Amino acid sequence: MSVFNRKIVKSESGLSFLEIMIALTITTVVVVAVYRLYLTQHRNYLIQDDVTEIQQNVRASIDELGRNVRMAGFALPEGLEPIVAFNTDPDTIIINFFNQDCETFLSAPMPQPSAELKCGSDVSCFSEGQWVYIYDPNDKYGEWFEITHVQQAAMHLQHNTMSLSRAYDEDAMILAVTQLKYYIDNVTDPENPKFMIKRVGQEPQIFADNISDMQFTYRMKNGTVLDQPVLASNIIEILISLTGNSYWKDLESTQDTVRSRTFSTSINPRNM
Repeated sequence: MSVFNRKIVKSESGLSFLEIMIALTITTVVVVAVYRLYLTQHRNYLIQDDVTEIQQNVRASIDELGRNVRMAGFALPEGLEPIVAFNTDPDTIIINFFNQDCETFLSAPMPQPSAELKCGSDVSCFSEGQWVYIYDPNDKYGEWFEITHVQQAAMHLQHNTMSLSRAYDEDAMILAVTQLKYYIDNVTDPENPKFMIKRVGQEPQIFADNISDMQFTYRMKNGTVLDQPVLASNIIEILISLTGNSYWKDLESTQDTVRSRTFSTSINPRNM
């Protein structure tokens, strides 16, 4: 073998077993560190996304409540309560208000409770399937009924699916009153309580998921604060508190982690 070839052989080198193990150990440490960093970042992202969703649900729900509670009592006929409160923990509230220019009156007395309603003004603002309130201003009595057919040309309203409780006299008012019932449904799915809205004559609708609690307190004219007011017209301030939560499983835990956020607002009813 020439001197040149011997130099080539001597220059050939490799990795020892120890060097390979050291390299593998370093690589493993780096991979594990990167993976744990990824898990931490991903977990923090999920937590932030979870909190954001809770806040959005609660804020949307409390905005919905605030907007309509402020309307409670607007242009209502006498005898129809603007607010009906229930201290059910989570609490329940029913509000009534007249919020649209849609009304008419009877041009002739009803011969019987099932008779169609002959009106004295335009009825085009009413629609089939709409629930409205008929009101006798003389004795301050009224009730809800569903319109089944609107005869615009004749200015007649029909209610074929239900008879009224009485035959109303001429000049009785028919008003497109809005009634909204707000409550928490924690029975259907206890792990996912829902903020519900029910309109008169309709099935309840889900407004927001994971709203676990709703509390109302009412400040009266004499300064007392009640959970359930006796007379709605004495309310000067309504305090609303809503709590939203989530049922989120932590990546690093076998336990379910529940996060919650509570928002509160104060409303001065202006139409009571």
